[in-house]
Amino acid sequence: MAAFAANSLLCRAALSDTVRDGHIDPATFGAVRVTAGALVLICAMRVKPRPAAKADWRAAAMLFAYVAAFSFAYLTLPAGTGALILFGAVQLTMFAVGLAGGERFALPGWMGLALAAAGLVVLVLPGVAAPPLAGAALMAVAGAAWGAYSLRGRGVPDPLAATASNFLRALPLALLLGVVFAARAHADAAGIALAIASGALTSGLGYVIWYAALRGLTALQAASVQLSVPVIAAVGGTLWLDEAFTPRLAVAVVAILGGIALVLTDRARGRG
Repeated sequence: MAAFAANSLLCRAALSDTVRDGHIDPATFGAVRVTAGALVLICAMRVKPRPAAKADWRAAAMLFAYVAAFSFAYLTLPAGTGALILFGAVQLTMFAVGLAGGERFALPGWMGLALAAAGLVVLVLPGVAAPPLAGAALMAVAGAAWGAYSLRGRGVPDPLAATASNFLRALPLALLLGVVFAARAHADAAGIALAIASGALTSGLGYVIWYAALRGLTALQAASVQLSVPVIAAVGGTLWLDEAFTPRLAVAVVAILGGIALVLTDRARGRG
């Protein structure tokens, strides 16, 4: 979850409107991000050779859709609005699939989910403005794509091989997107560095860890745990971007993390 939050911070910094036109355009950011992720995962695969993963073109397509829509959405959306739309879409996608598959929470799990969701609203709603329609639609697409990508990762035997395969198959699409928007392309050293950090560390390696974690989580739990991402990003902003740690943020931290703890406790009780 820390890696996911870092992706938001890196993307916001790269596309920040405090710099004229941002440090980098969203298509180039996405292309560099996927390229860096693919390269670091290829290197990781060579450290301890293993069989290549079975091709999963749906997962690769969902990965590309998430990266592209996420980047373009943050051109027009405020951070709080974007987080609310993104993780709302993730929740709807993963909960719909989980419930359709017969997954259920007991009462403590539903109480934990409600508490975590309330904390998320406390975190972002007071600062939310009416979102631009195009940006909101793109972020909803990003959330649905990320939810679908996460669901594809449940049960993969080798998270590293699967993630490397997904990045390699998403790479041509990311490069093509960069070509399509080549006329609007621009980037400075800071923008490239931020995109590389996002792709190599918080995306490439971060997604390997996420796929490994998914083996121990149901779809409902995986959806609930991700509610922590906005609050981690907000706390990260106070530590690295000199943003204030407000009472509202403190309440959100307690509610979201406490709610997630209840969700995971519900799982343990269910197995007992």
